[in-house]
Parts: sequence; structure tokens; C-alpha cells
Amino acid sequence: MPIRRLDPLLVDRIAAGEVIERPAAAVKELIENALDAGAGRIEVAIEAGGRRLIRVIDNGSGMSAADLDLAVERHATSKLADGDLSAIATLGFRGEALPSIASVATLDIATRNDEAEHGFAIRIDQGLKRGIVPAAQSRGTRVEVRDLFAATPARLKFLKSDRAEAQAVKDVVQRLAMAHRGVGFVCSGPDISSFDYKPCEASDAGLLARLAQVLGNDFRANALHVMAEREGFGLAGYAGLPTWHRANASAQYLFVNGRPVRDKVLLGAVRAAYLDYLPPGRYPALVLFLHCDPREVDVNVHPAKAEVRFRDQGLVRGLIIGALKQTLEGALHRASPTNGASAMLDRIHRHAPHAQDSQWISEHAVEWDWRQSPARPAGFAEGHQDRFDTCVMPQADTRPHEAAPSGQAAVDAPLGAARAQIHDTYILAQTRDGIVIVDQHAAHERLVYERLKAARATQGIERQILLIPTVVEMAEADVERLIDAAPRLVEFGLVIEGFGPGAVAVREMPSVLRGGDVVHLVRDLADVLAEDERTAVPLERRLDHVLATMACHHSVRAGRHLSAEEMNALLREMERTPGSGQCNHGRPTYIELTLADVETLFGRR
Repeated sequence: MPIRRLDPLLVDRIAAGEVIERPAAAVKELIENALDAGAGRIEVAIEAGGRRLIRVIDNGSGMSAADLDLAVERHATSKLADGDLSAIATLGFRGEALPSIASVATLDIATRNDEAEHGFAIRIDQGLKRGIVPAAQSRGTRVEVRDLFAATPARLKFLKSDRAEAQAVKDVVQRLAMAHRGVGFVCSGPDISSFDYKPCEASDAGLLARLAQVLGNDFRANALHVMAEREGFGLAGYAGLPTWHRANASAQYLFVNGRPVRDKVLLGAVRAAYLDYLPPGRYPALVLFLHCDPREVDVNVHPAKAEVRFRDQGLVRGLIIGALKQTLEGALHRASPTNGASAMLDRIHRHAPHAQDSQWISEHAVEWDWRQSPARPAGFAEGHQDRFDTCVMPQADTRPHEAAPSGQAAVDAPLGAARAQIHDTYILAQTRDGIVIVDQHAAHERLVYERLKAARATQGIERQILLIPTVVEMAEADVERLIDAAPRLVEFGLVIEGFGPGAVAVREMPSVLRGGDVVHLVRDLADVLAEDERTAVPLERRLDHVLATMACHHSVRAGRHLSAEEMNALLREMERTPGSGQCNHGRPTYIELTLADVETLFGRR
């Protein structure tokens, strides 16, 4: 078969298949052109998910007639003045976007710069270029894309519904809005909820305000500020608390020099940083901006510029992991403030009485006797009241001239002062402006885990020799796993040996676990090793699983009665311990209700 040159129009359509795979990709290219032109406000409007119409209007620098004529030619750009591909400082640079769009749609462009007395317009209809004509146009550029993929109907079959395509367009606009907080963004269309983001100031507060515009005020309440630098790379942004996690990675927004990317190196670094805080299958929410010399990153490795390649990937990965871990450790006990209040308030609102029920209650309130109620709380009967004798008395006594109760100074602490233990499982604490409910087992489990980690990282975990070795019988496969892991388990203070074909002997164990159920611990460790083996978990995560399992066995169990001193000691240690806002399984260790939340629950607000 002879070799021949492809038709130029066919070449453009092939390029469009690489660059413009859906309406959202066209919107992305057009907005990037507007940002490179210095626009301070960008308006986006779509119809039918972007298939029927895409309109992008900006107030940037605009173009002259000569520039407009070249802008729709392939590989014509104003963004590579010296032709150096190793130092790309703009969002666009290849000159493929406009001609690629024009080859598969009807493209209308009207533009005007400061020097021109009037604007100029051009139309390209499915690759057929018309002449430039004068047009009424204010400073900036207006681009309209109609009937996208009309010339390539096969591509229309691969598009999703109008609503799904419109949502993809909205996501693109929001990602670029997060990266350029000084620019106002407007997005509208019949299939999406429209928005109008006002420009924000160039500061951390301005960035957080823009992120709250895009992600909601919940992100603002659960965000931790991230800031780090290393060898010419700068990292800034906000990371969500570990207790505020998601079912997928869609809430992870990563930017390199203002360019939104989905890079495997960056996503892997985020996953590694949160590995010790989140349960399997859950993902953090965060927005991170990486800044570096353009020569340190190659943005020309993906047709849609969605991926990048770093000159030193190890340096970037270490920077992100170190910065996120330091930020999470600096948060200490802090947990998501929306865990308790929002869930409880939603439940109350769902089960709130109807108007007629409220009227009946108000009419018969004087007849009600709690002693005759079938819902009378048995837990507060006199026979159970002795459970609270060792605790500080609740603050229900409002008589004046009485001495302040003991523990009043602790009320000013972040987790407050312990007031009661409920069901021998939950600690009720009073803070200055609300209450805190702590899961004693989950909290102590995390504290023990952090102690074991610190000991392993410094002098090693202390071991205690058993007077009589404990023999644990189990399946031969589990025995083999434990024997293979025995050299590693020594680091954790657990010394085991084979004891025949179906058993192991435990000769030494960690000192902190003295008095624990050795048999149960060894069997749980065997299960953890088997699970990690099936899922190909890296060695570091396996070691953390071992520590977490040991911590769980030594923690204060639910159902154990604690004195007031023990409860307050637990609260104080939580305040000093990094990551104590969530247990080893990623669940919150406490919830907090402000007085405003409590008043809302009782209908006082």
C-alpha cells in the first residue's frame, strides 16, 4: 500500500481527537487562553452540555487582526517567544486548541485590543476558514463554539448525557477558579447550577475564601493550612482533617504552577501521607499548589496537559509527604467539627414532630409525668447513680456563693473537663462553649499506637520475657506467615518461634501489653499479615498494621469504669498527641457540640 500525505483537515480532526475529547476539554483550552491573556473576569455559558454551544468571554488583552488570523492556524502561538520547551511558564503553548476545535465545530471569535478602534471577528465552519471582518467588541475576546463534533458524528456516541457533560464543564471551571483566585469566574447553563465567583485577594485568607466558594464552608471548617519549601520547590494550600474523608479521590485538587493535574506521583504522595490516619477505601479532601522553576517540570507529556513529569520525582514526593505529615501532626487532637453536630441535627430535623404533634404536646404538657412514661430512662435510676460518684458533679447547681467545683480550670482546655462516664464507654466533658463526647476505647487505642510508634522509632519497644512460653495453635499457613515475619516482629517486642507444624510459641512480648490476651493477639496478627499479603500492602503499612493491632489489644476497653482523674488524664493526653482525633481505623474519637448546637436541638434557636 503506497504512503501518502493526509489531508490537512483530516490532520486537524485527528489532533482534535487527542486534545478535544469532550466539551469540557474545549472549555479548559479556551479558559487557559483567557488566563494567559491576563483576563480579570471570565464568563462561561453552555447549552446541551456544551455540544450545542460553548461561549467564553474574557476581558483580557485581546488580539489584533493579524494575530487573530494566525491564532486559528495550527501550531501558531504567542506563548513560546524563544521556542524553549524546557521553560514553559504559560498554561497554553502548542497552538492546537483553536484549530482543533474549529475542525470539528463552528467557531466564532470576536476580539479587540487596546490599540484598535474597533474589534475584529472571524468564523471557521468545520475547518473552512472565512475572512476577518470588523465587529463591535469591547476589550477582550469572545469565543463561541457551536455544534461540537457535528463533523465527526461517531465521537458524539461516546459523549455522556447533557447533564454529565455539563457537570464536567463545571468541574473544569471550578478547578481553574481555585488556581486563579484573583480572577472572577461565571458559569451558567440549563443543566448545571450557575455560579458567580468574585475575585479574591492574593493572600491565604483570599485562597481559603475562593476554596470555600467552590467546595463549601464545610471545607473551610475542616481545612488545615499547608506551607513548605525545599530546594526551589514550594508547596501551599489546604488539607482536610483525616476525620473528614471521602469515598473517592474526587475531592483531591492538585496544581503545578497554576495548572490542574492528575499526576500519579502527587496522588501517591498524598495517599502515603494520610496512610496512618485513614481507613482503607477512604480518601482525604485537599487542595495543594506546587510551585517550581518551569525547567524542573515537563508539562508536555500528555495531549490534554493533564499529567506532568518532574526532573526529581523523589524530591517532590518527599516534600508533599513531609509537609502533609507535619501539618497533620501539628493539628494534634483536632477532629472534624461537622461530625457530631451536623449528623445529630440532621437526625433531629428528620424526626421532628409535625405541627399538629407540637400542638398536642403543648396542650397536654401539664398532664405528663415522667415516672409513668414507658421511655423512662432506666440508666439513671437510683441503683445506677453510684456510677457517677467518683466523677465531678454536673454543673446543674446555680446557687450563688458556692465554691467552684474541682476541675473548673480544665474547662478552658480544648477537650474540657470530664463530668461523667456514660455506659462505661463514653466520657462526657464540659468545655467553655459546649460539650465533648469521647469514645474512651478509640481514643486510648490511638494514644497507645502513637506511644508504640515513638518507641519503635527511638530506643525500640521494651520486651518482657515470659516465665512460661505461651503456645498458640493455628493453621499451618498462618504459622508460616508468623515465622516469616518473626524477625520484623522482634522490633515490636514480640518474640515467637515455631512449635511444631501447627503452633507457635511466644517467648517474649511488649512490656506495655503485660497481662493481655497473648493468644488473641497472635491470632489477630496472623489475620493482619494474611490480609496484607492478599492486597499487596507495602512493608511500611504492614508494620503499622502490626502496631495498630497491638495498640487495640492494650487499649481501655468499652465497659471499663474510669475515675474522674483517669478521664481527665485521658483528655489531657489526647490534647498532646498528634492524630488523636481519630482512632487507628480512621473513626473519630470524639464529637463536639457547641452551646448553639445544643440550643438548636432543643428548639431554642
